Amino acid sequence: MFSPEFFGSTVISDRGQVVIPNKARKALGLEKGDTLIVMGMNDQAIMLVKADSIEKMIAEMSEKTMMLGQMVKETKGQSNE
Repeated sequence: MFSPEFFGSTVISDRGQVVIPNKARKALGLEKGDTLIVMGMNDQAIMLVKADSIEKMIAEMSEKTMMLGQMVKETKGQSNE
């Protein structure tokens, strides 16, 4: 489940680089050489996701979407009875 945690703040350098706070790197198991996927959310947020966890994340989201679809289908079936 999504549970945000505040790790601090960072500043974008003149080269467009940011430093991920040490507390965040340790908590998330980020190491030198890890690849991160950069995603934008609307025009207000940025999200970094470990590349090697994307497939797992997509599979979990797909499973939950299918379960939700089944619940909606069952609910509609009950209302038609």
